[in-house]
Amino acid sequence: MLKIKLGMVGGGKDAFIGEVHRMAARLDNRYELVAGALSSNAKRAAQSALEIGIDKRRSYSSYKEMAAKEGKLKSGIDAVAIVTPNHLHADVAKEFLKAGIHIICDKPLTSSLQDAEELAALVKSSGLVFAVTYNYSGYPMVRQAKEMIADGLLGNVRVVQLEYAQDWLATNIEQKGQKQAVWRTDPKQAGRGGAIGDIGTHAFHLAEFITGLRANSLLADLDCFVGARTLDDNANILLHYKNGAKGMLWVSQIASGKENRLQIRIYGDKGGLEWAQEDPNYLHFMPLGESKRLITRSGSGAGPLANAASRIPSGHPEGFIEGFANIYRETADLIEAHRENREYKNLVPDVDDGLRGMRFVDKAVTSNQAGAIWQSLDH
Repeated sequence: MLKIKLGMVGGGKDAFIGEVHRMAARLDNRYELVAGALSSNAKRAAQSALEIGIDKRRSYSSYKEMAAKEGKLKSGIDAVAIVTPNHLHADVAKEFLKAGIHIICDKPLTSSLQDAEELAALVKSSGLVFAVTYNYSGYPMVRQAKEMIADGLLGNVRVVQLEYAQDWLATNIEQKGQKQAVWRTDPKQAGRGGAIGDIGTHAFHLAEFITGLRANSLLADLDCFVGARTLDDNANILLHYKNGAKGMLWVSQIASGKENRLQIRIYGDKGGLEWAQEDPNYLHFMPLGESKRLITRSGSGAGPLANAASRIPSGHPEGFIEGFANIYRETADLIEAHRENREYKNLVPDVDDGLRGMRFVDKAVTSNQAGAIWQSLDH
């Protein structure tokens, strides 16, 4: 297979998620990073490009210039990774879609529901591949849980409990200029949601991905505990699913002692499942009336979906970067299918998943502002 020529917007010096995307793209050797608009500052963009081996002739200080030029080059990029703050996602994506270039976009999809709806319509009319990096859906044991529920091992799902807790915003580090905190707590850059947009969208997507259920309404109680923040840093959200299941989601970035505690518990009338991101190789299965079972990554109880997402033998840690890389690898498969003009579908989160995440954020904020009342997620 020909390597996919990849460009990147954002992700320059001192950026965290840009390097994660680059590592993920390298892991399966399906991409070659050849161009970038790594910063809006020309000098910083050039320095960043030099450090990661991008030819200076294909280092741009403007994403608009990059889209226009790369779209016309015979050897121009096939896909672009968008790793900027949220408020730039929509405009950047639109420029590259117009140039006929596939998109790999960091989550959340945009900073507003309106932008997300407009972008989703443009993606569908373009026919191009659009992936959203909800990377936890790439973990093998997450895929295992999805397969087990689809096979009916939990029966009718009744309860979904979600938790995503961190403590890195427990103090007002944005006031000290911490780069990642500054834009994530700024509504002009992050959008209407703080913690619910940054990590809550991950948990919301994960529940729908694993269970195959769609939430149709929510009730949200959002908090701004630290300093003069205007965006939430803690949230308690109730969810109703279309099959009658009930969900509870706690999202926090001020939970002292918690590093990256994403976990999900799902209970049906035949059994339950539990998985935690900080212990990702293990899935706990509790069939009703039977002994609890531990399913391990690449172990004897793992099924086809989990094994296809695993790279190394059982007993070895595998997690964040590999999950991210699974999204990149499967996106490469979609791009290859597009090249060959053939139908192909896999588990990559797409623009519709991104739009669902933005509707979740918008309705959670609306619910909270209205005094914690139920809001429909269907429109």
